[in-house]
Amino acid sequence: MAGTRRAGRNGRRPSAARRGGDVSLLRLGLIAGVLLTLVLVGLRLLPGSPLAASAAAQWDQATGSTGPATGEEAASRSGRPTPTPTPTLPALPVRPTDVTLDVDGWWSWALLDTRTGEMSGSANRDETSFTASLIKAWIAADYLRRTAEAGDEPSDARLEQVRIMIRDSDNNAAQTLFNVNGKLASMKRLIKLCKLTDSSPADDGGWSRTELSPQDAARMGACIADGRAAGPEWTDWLLDEMRAVRGVGDFGIRKAFPTKLRKTIAIKNGWVDRTEEQEYHVNCLAIGDGWTMAVMVQYDINRGYEPGAKMCQDVAKQLRAG
Repeated sequence: MAGTRRAGRNGRRPSAARRGGDVSLLRLGLIAGVLLTLVLVGLRLLPGSPLAASAAAQWDQATGSTGPATGEEAASRSGRPTPTPTPTLPALPVRPTDVTLDVDGWWSWALLDTRTGEMSGSANRDETSFTASLIKAWIAADYLRRTAEAGDEPSDARLEQVRIMIRDSDNNAAQTLFNVNGKLASMKRLIKLCKLTDSSPADDGGWSRTELSPQDAARMGACIADGRAAGPEWTDWLLDEMRAVRGVGDFGIRKAFPTKLRKTIAIKNGWVDRTEEQEYHVNCLAIGDGWTMAVMVQYDINRGYEPGAKMCQDVAKQLRAG
């Protein structure tokens, strides 16, 4: 019929109450959706939230990371420097170990790793003994350094005195150079410059009666090796002279090593019969690449220097690596 409204499918028109209920449900749904969105955003910003951790990981990935941060990356992000690994030092041909000698008399030894400063040795390595000719290595170094510091050049005659004092253990040359160095003052410079802890000059001022401990002798060797004793100009020259020791003075520590290595080891030995104490004193110093070693022995005067030379060699043989 014209002008009339069509009824619903059930033949009835929707009531006003029904229409109002549908609108309320729609509003509630929209409000719930908004609230849920706000909750999720809040959780992303809340520290410690699982969603926050996920967001942080995605942020790191956005900078180019595709997995867990490496130690270097983590240190960079935290502002801390990356630690540098400590390099492994090559093995030395010597190493500290227990040393035994079946001998009568006093003996002591010290081994110094000049790369690390680690000192090892016998329990009595701080006890002293008269150096005899071992101290000639210092007399040479002190003369050469002070001459260079004064801006002078050693004469050929002086260099020859140094050479025969080291290679042949010439006592007259040693006394002459000891006098030039100022005698007692030279031994005081040794203790100060090389930072010795146990040693002292002789009461009567003689060079051969300077008292060193094995660990101080090893320190003196390190002082020669690193250039403090002879100075930068003359250190290599002096070490070459000490490698060229010959004749009766060529014994002891370096004899314990293979021939090829033996040629690289600088030495200075000392031996003297002490009638006042009725003792024979034998002392051995060796300077290798990265290490120094000193052995000192005392025993009955009637036995000569040969047993002491063998004792030095036997100690070195036990300290040799391999």
